[in-house]
Amino acid sequence: MGDECATARGAGPRVGAGVQDGRVSEHATGPTTPPGRRTAVVTGASSGIGEATARRLAAAGYHVVCAARRTERVEALAAEIGGTAVTCDVTDPASVAGLASTVGSLSGGRLDLLVNNAGGAFGGAASVAEADADAWRAMFEVNVVGLMEVTKALLPALVASGAGAVVNVGSTAGRLAYEGGAGYTAAKHGTKVVNETLRLELYDQPVRIMEVAPGMVRTDEFALNRFDGDRAAADAVYAGVAEPLVADDVADAIVWMATRPAHVSIDELVIRPKAQAHQHKVHRVLPDRPSADDDSLGD
Repeated sequence: MGDECATARGAGPRVGAGVQDGRVSEHATGPTTPPGRRTAVVTGASSGIGEATARRLAAAGYHVVCAARRTERVEALAAEIGGTAVTCDVTDPASVAGLASTVGSLSGGRLDLLVNNAGGAFGGAASVAEADADAWRAMFEVNVVGLMEVTKALLPALVASGAGAVVNVGSTAGRLAYEGGAGYTAAKHGTKVVNETLRLELYDQPVRIMEVAPGMVRTDEFALNRFDGDRAAADAVYAGVAEPLVADDVADAIVWMATRPAHVSIDELVIRPKAQAHQHKVHRVLPDRPSADDDSLGD
């Protein structure tokens, strides 16, 4: 997690630009966000919910700053949607400062929307007795400390917009406990509480603080990262579930939240697939059991 955000030396980042190590990509097309166009930052934009959200926001008229550690992926996405790519590790304060500098150069010091999507689960389904402390630290760093770093850095620009919005991507795991998930649930409870605290602290400021809390979402990488690349274990999370949520379902919800009138705050939005009545209650149809309701990590 050592990549840093960087702005081009001697010039502001440009529409469609990829910003890395002081270089601006050749597909850059203009000096700033076009006048009258809203600007959004999406962290963790290289895949999954973040990538889907960036696409939907661009379609809704936003200039999207796509921030993630994987440079090639966010540059390709920014080129596709006419946004700006920034290589950024949300757990690195210097990297986040570079992201804030890029936003300031693009939009004249104002930001309309921040989607704190960067996050993740690590360490498999280990019990507390078998927990990996490094995995727990990594989860807290990206899901809580990283969220704080990005929000802190971009808050002045959000206030300056006069009608800013923050959508933090939490989880149904931040609302309960389940066996084998203590590290992740603790981190996502942290996300939820930071969200609630920000709303209290900013009650008199022109910034809405909101959280979307997805349940079971099948993406290419979430469960695979959780189980350290074990494809069988990752696939088992969704086994027999006919229609788990997909990234675009959550992205659709995020854009809906962000585009409500400025006086309307969707404080919390919990979104699950129909098959998931609760974290531990998932309808599955498996080859050896025509209908099965069993425990699940969900998210």
